[in-house]
Amino acid sequence: MSTFGLLISNRSFFPDHLVLTAREKILACLDELGHKVITLSTEDTFMGETMTREEAKKCAALFRAHATELDGIIICLPNFGEETAIADAIADSGLDIPVLVQACSDDFDKLQLENRRDAFCGKLSCCNNLYQRGIKYSVTSQHTCDIGSEEFIADIDWFSKVCAVVKSLRTARIAQIGARVMPFRTVRYSEKLLQRCGITVETEDFSEILADIEAMADDEVVEAKMQEIREYANIVEGIGIEKVRRQAKLCLAIENWMKDHECTASAIQCWDSVEANYGCAMCLVMSMMGQKGMPSACETDVMGAVSMLALRNASGGVAPIYQDWNNNYKNISNKCINVHCSNYPKEVFTEKPELANLDILATTLGTDVSFGALKGRVRPGKMTYLKASTDDFKGTIKCYLGEGEFTDDELNTFGGVAVCEVPNLNGLMRYLTKNGYEHHVALVQDACADVLEEALSNYMGWEVYRHS
Repeated sequence: MSTFGLLISNRSFFPDHLVLTAREKILACLDELGHKVITLSTEDTFMGETMTREEAKKCAALFRAHATELDGIIICLPNFGEETAIADAIADSGLDIPVLVQACSDDFDKLQLENRRDAFCGKLSCCNNLYQRGIKYSVTSQHTCDIGSEEFIADIDWFSKVCAVVKSLRTARIAQIGARVMPFRTVRYSEKLLQRCGITVETEDFSEILADIEAMADDEVVEAKMQEIREYANIVEGIGIEKVRRQAKLCLAIENWMKDHECTASAIQCWDSVEANYGCAMCLVMSMMGQKGMPSACETDVMGAVSMLALRNASGGVAPIYQDWNNNYKNISNKCINVHCSNYPKEVFTEKPELANLDILATTLGTDVSFGALKGRVRPGKMTYLKASTDDFKGTIKCYLGEGEFTDDELNTFGGVAVCEVPNLNGLMRYLTKNGYEHHVALVQDACADVLEEALSNYMGWEVYRHS
């Protein structure tokens, strides 16, 4: 749930009861939806409004005093409103957070002086002034709407998720644990471009994780983590207790490192250094962190971790996964097979996943050092995909996104697998190949492309391609 700054404006020659009723309704509605509201009281200003210059200054001071709490600002126009005071209040607050402009609908049977609003017109003036001041803002799905209506509630849910995506990215701390595998130039990225939009990357050599494991005692903490692993997935027969213990220590070491460095997502060198130098696969720890709300991308793909973090917040907390656009499906134009080893959180599978050895990699690395991969089918349902990338030549961050479905089509293969249906899939693949995108993609079991497009384009300032 979000904390919103609420700005209710007024134009003096419109009826007072419209402002008072709108204020009462919107406060009750936001409270019922579980959001916290910071707004001027009826003691601070007349009816809690923002109309005059003095009232704008009071509103700005209030928002500024709660700057660390606020996720976004909602502008409510019960009538035409006072556009200058609205723009002044937000500009003077110094806040750079998402803004939603809502205008109340007139009742066709109440267009007389005592009930007329003209908010339909006032919203245009409000947005014009915000635009002049360089204040980024969003608008409701309908130009005007009734407070408490289905449309209004859907708009608030959408805006809350937009705020969550923006806040999470502007304060993100992404862990890169381990070096980029030498041939994987596809995961190269610009830390400087990320830092400029608020995303900090914290790097750690994997040798430091190994040192933390070496210093770890075989105590009740390790035993508890081993039991957690047994409950998390179905371990295949033939896996010895020492392999489970090794996984438990790896999980604890990385989870502790993430906590100590206040990281919200990670990108990890999952092969083949960890297998060669420690003796197990990295997938399980990444899966378990993702299940706990800390998404983790494969192969030190930091931009993948950024994409997963955005998807998690855009969907309201659904665990994202990381895959390859991998195979054609029966030459059906809009379907393909997506695969990874895998590190998917357990909630995404159709049933409790199997925990076993890596498949393809075990053929070269050996099964003795390959335990820790999740196996299973991704649950069918709606899907949103996203991949962000830094374009050093343009000096920008760019991304593509869209929606589709995970299907239940037959699929006889191994690993963490899914059949994806994407409208105009060939057109998407053509766009990716022509614009230098990678083979990795982040996906979530939810339809949230509208949230992502608004958050990443309007507020983060990224170059966004939405596929359809």
